[in-house]
Amino acid sequence: MMHGATTSARPDTTASTARATVLVADALAESGLDALRKAGCQVRMQPELRGPALADAVRAYDPDVLIVRSTKVEGEVFQVGNRLSLVIRAGAGVDTIDVAGASERGISVANCPGMNAIAVAELAWGLILACDRNIPAQDADLRSGVWAKKQWSASAGLAGKTLGIIGTGRIGQETAKRAAGFGMKVVAWSRSLTEDRADELGLGFCSSLPNLLKMSDVVSLHVAATADTRHLVDEAFCASLRPGAILVNTTRGSVIDEQSLARAIGEKGIKVGLDVWSDEPGSGDNSFSNALLDLPGVYGTHHVGASTQQAQDAVAQEAIRIVETWLRTGDAPNCVNRAQSTGASCLLSVRHLNQPGVLAHVFGALRSSGLNIEEMDNAIFEGGQAACARIQVDGRVPDHVLATVRDHDAVLSTAISDIPS
Repeated sequence: MMHGATTSARPDTTASTARATVLVADALAESGLDALRKAGCQVRMQPELRGPALADAVRAYDPDVLIVRSTKVEGEVFQVGNRLSLVIRAGAGVDTIDVAGASERGISVANCPGMNAIAVAELAWGLILACDRNIPAQDADLRSGVWAKKQWSASAGLAGKTLGIIGTGRIGQETAKRAAGFGMKVVAWSRSLTEDRADELGLGFCSSLPNLLKMSDVVSLHVAATADTRHLVDEAFCASLRPGAILVNTTRGSVIDEQSLARAIGEKGIKVGLDVWSDEPGSGDNSFSNALLDLPGVYGTHHVGASTQQAQDAVAQEAIRIVETWLRTGDAPNCVNRAQSTGASCLLSVRHLNQPGVLAHVFGALRSSGLNIEEMDNAIFEGGQAACARIQVDGRVPDHVLATVRDHDAVLSTAISDIPS
């Protein structure tokens, strides 16, 4: 796929001396805000925007860029943002953003994958240890004036046991690396994992999810929240878990069917560490209740896996890199909604003098034949005298159209080739 600045949305700088207006609708490290200002951006910091208030702010400020963390971005935001061209998720998952709605309006959605991988992996191990040694329950006893050394001296221990990693992205990889320090074996499964790739990562390869569950003493979930992973932890999943196994989830609450898990806790003594929940409250709500917390061996945190200062600084730096690249080139790194394939079947290459009106002439010739331009770029050569436009179109370019394209004093040559389907 060709990426060219010619066809990418660029920030409109005519209405303001700022290079772009950036609306930040969630907390962002101060280092990131400073970097945006140094890049010449006008920064609107509104970290408490939620629901209709976000759309109202986009309508009022008319930003070029919107940066969010956990804030939901509904389709209305894209409808009212006249200049909005880029939405950045200051994190990895984009399930809180109406990506389809953004795509319909030609708005890029980018994320910051892997920047918080170490932080999430560290918390995953905190939850594993909490489950194995019952640390929260022991702490609660001590605070209640209870000394119960005999009761809490029966932990299984981790050395020599098997850790099962479900999902082998950056967070899964970082979690797996830390298993060596505990003397654990690691096996892994994901829908895309191959045996060769598992070997590259130094992981044991499982060809199926049930096999991984049956051989793992600890299971850590690291999959994205998608329709395919919704309730991945269901009755069948729990049936394959070993009695007394530890299950840790630091991804999204939607991955777990909590009723199925509750039954497994009661019937098989499963221990569970959760950083995410199916019914997480909004940022302004301080109340929370979940039936799983009433069960023995269930320990939780407040969806803080990515919330270390190190991780937030790294995420902010990546968000700034995306903004700066977009300002400079018109392209957004880590764009998640750019089409991986188009209807293009033919590539038209036009070498031409770098003069006004040449591309308009080429486009007019293509339009007259009913051909649609799917993608293009226009490479300028050293000295700025000549360029080469590479134009992907959705059909074969007829000879008479090529003749029309060449019928311009600034067109040096043309060539066509098929694009493999």
